[in-house]
Amino acid sequence: MAEPVLIWGAGAIGGILGAYWARAEVPVQMVDIVPEHAEACSTEGLAIEGPVEAFRQVVPCVTPDRLKGTYSRIVLAVKAQATEMALKQLMPHLAPDGFVLSAQNGLNERVISNLAGAKRTMGAFVNYGADWIGPGRILFGNRGAVVVGEIDGSLRDRTRDMHVLLEIFEPDALLTQDIWAYLWGKLGYGAMLFATALTPDSMTANFADPARGPALMGLAREVMRTAVAEGVDPKPFNGFGPAAFLPGASEAAATQSLADLAEFNSKTAKTHTGIYRDLAVRKRKTEVDPQVGAVADIAAEHGIPTPLLSRLVALIHEIEEGRREMSAETFHELTKLTG
Repeated sequence: MAEPVLIWGAGAIGGILGAYWARAEVPVQMVDIVPEHAEACSTEGLAIEGPVEAFRQVVPCVTPDRLKGTYSRIVLAVKAQATEMALKQLMPHLAPDGFVLSAQNGLNERVISNLAGAKRTMGAFVNYGADWIGPGRILFGNRGAVVVGEIDGSLRDRTRDMHVLLEIFEPDALLTQDIWAYLWGKLGYGAMLFATALTPDSMTANFADPARGPALMGLAREVMRTAVAEGVDPKPFNGFGPAAFLPGASEAAATQSLADLAEFNSKTAKTHTGIYRDLAVRKRKTEVDPQVGAVADIAAEHGIPTPLLSRLVALIHEIEEGRREMSAETFHELTKLTG
């Protein structure tokens, strides 16, 4: 593995991976669109902060226009809505026998597969808590599930190699032959996380509030129904139990899963989602369309109604556009749809 791993996107996900790999003397080259961040990573080093571990590591990083050469292993770690643009920029740097590993939230493997080819696409599921704080600084709030697998369910040498690399960062990283099961599970959890960002409250406060339970459960149920229609059997992780939101599951099971999520998120220094930070801190567009909106579109293809998911997308857009405040009242626009 003498050839550097190329990480495209050195933010919360990609930056942490790059810092851990570089510290372990794995050759790494990062790319980021923020010049000040790229400069900081390459000179004084990328500072990983927080309760999990704190260290500073120099990691070579350039802006896309300054990248040279080709790479067999490219880890894509940009926001979901930037996937297509990033693919167009990185494709000239992808070796003929190389692959792109999506370390993102959503179903970006579909987009990558369409542009780069299915055989050049690998999937990953990440649930650790991290935030980009500023140039050269990333908060590592808590450990979480990390899973890697081929999108066709096969098991190859390259998959095993990437699993070994991910174990450097997360010793409990899993190698799976069903990556879609984890990606769809994260979409169910992710829909609920988008709902928590409708308020200024922490993730734990949202999951622990009984009044918000019906809407949170309803969102997860709409995603899980869609996953089943897609032929997927979502897998559990870090307190999220997909089975609790499948048709026929009891209210008690769903309530317990919310309690488990409140407990899991109570132990992180990352109290709010990246979605919240996009809205309240960075004042930029969220990933709501390629995540929540994408599920609603897939559900529509199966004739599955998704009133909560659709309303959630609209509410996030209204906050993005400054037409609605983040508040409990905004959250309960969803509750109104639960009857």
